[in-house]
Amino acid sequence: MKEHKTKIVIAGGGTAGWMTAVAMTRLIKNTEVVLVESDDIATVGVGEATIPTLEFFHEILNINEAEFLKATGGTFKLGINFENWRNTQHQYFHGFGVTGKDCWAADFQHFWLKGKQLGLKYEFGDFCLERVAALKGKFARVQNKGINYAYHLDATAYAQYLRMLCEKNQSFRRVEGKIAEVTLTTNSGEIESLALESGQNISGDLFIDCTGQRALLIGDALKTPYKDWSHWLINDSAIAVQTQSTEPPLPYTRSIAHASGWQWKIPLQHRVGNGLIYSSRFLDDQAAEQLLLNNIEGKPLTTPRKIGFKTGSRSQHWNKNCVAIGLSSGFLEPLESTSIHLIQQSIIRLLKLIPVNGLRQVDIDEFNQQTEVDIASIRDFIILHYVVTERDDSPYWQYHTQMSIPESLKHRIELFKQSGHVCLKNDELFEDSWMQVMIGQGLTPENYHPIVDNMSAKELSKFLGDMRELIEQRASSLPSHQDYIKQYCASRS
Repeated sequence: MKEHKTKIVIAGGGTAGWMTAVAMTRLIKNTEVVLVESDDIATVGVGEATIPTLEFFHEILNINEAEFLKATGGTFKLGINFENWRNTQHQYFHGFGVTGKDCWAADFQHFWLKGKQLGLKYEFGDFCLERVAALKGKFARVQNKGINYAYHLDATAYAQYLRMLCEKNQSFRRVEGKIAEVTLTTNSGEIESLALESGQNISGDLFIDCTGQRALLIGDALKTPYKDWSHWLINDSAIAVQTQSTEPPLPYTRSIAHASGWQWKIPLQHRVGNGLIYSSRFLDDQAAEQLLLNNIEGKPLTTPRKIGFKTGSRSQHWNKNCVAIGLSSGFLEPLESTSIHLIQQSIIRLLKLIPVNGLRQVDIDEFNQQTEVDIASIRDFIILHYVVTERDDSPYWQYHTQMSIPESLKHRIELFKQSGHVCLKNDELFEDSWMQVMIGQGLTPENYHPIVDNMSAKELSKFLGDMRELIEQRASSLPSHQDYIKQYCASRS
């Protein structure tokens, strides 16, 4: 008797579609994977910065890092430099590493805080190797020494690279065409097939919606509600433009706050990605475009492109036999470069809960619960940047000082403010990130943990001084970011 192959149909390409396709074809046996996309439909393609979890995704897929970086014009990223966020004269760095050394009862910020009270002049970020190296323009992949990094990449080239990997697999097939209609079964209301404009019908067992904000399957066909979070995250527009490089690529993303939004600068090997995220309630499109063009370096390589969005999340990310991955699942602005991370998390979660011998509601419920926790945590992390700030210099920032915030975020802020503790849920990745951003935005804990008093002032001073000196030495010993790229992954373009 012939064994039944599970047929997985991916609707849409782009970063989400091709990441899903390469994972399904490389990791799940006894499946047939079909991806439907149209060359006539443009993808968003501006999500050029990532966080360190992408390295793990590539590792399980056996993707060669140097080859991937050459194909995408990629550079390395040690964190994000936040400029003008706390106030218009301040900047801080969110590094991807672990800051300092902790003990079983208290994280490092408690030791740093007592040192600050004793008059030691160290910044919190002085104890993060990634931050110190980044600001020196240094980088190297150092084995077993704990350097955490992510990538800057050309999102369009990344999708093309993943497509190339997929098309080497005999169980994969790409179908060119636009989806005209999504056909549902009469009894269960599940998706039965996709009808293309060409007249072709694509049937399947499991459908992955990677159609972006159009959400043709999860939204239009299955009517899955969308939870609107725009009262907390009010930005609804972006202008993006690519420019020529004017300097060697820095090993970090720049995030520059303006009076009515914020600007990104992402250095690739062959160009720089720039964009402005803003709220149309406080800035019109023409003024936004002019603001961006007035604050770029290098000759524009593209015409500025407007992108609209609504921040929020599906009430279900897996509904019946349809899983939404990418923008069809929800949208959070790219302030902390979490878009590709959320795609990856959904793919890995689906791989763990992949249907065997039919759908199981218990798997669907677990997928939705985990995804909801994940996206709500990142939502709160992004809101944090806007509400813990000294800025009130424009109506945009005044709105944020007056708005209500989620109870979950309110608890995190108060816990850190009063006791210096960070509240984490499940397997959250962002403990050190929460600390760096809260301190960077100006939230200093009122108290430190009493276990720190087991160290005398002299011992604490030596502990912090020695650690700072070691980090400085390690960062200084690294090659420049540009030199490392040249010898490891210089792009062919």
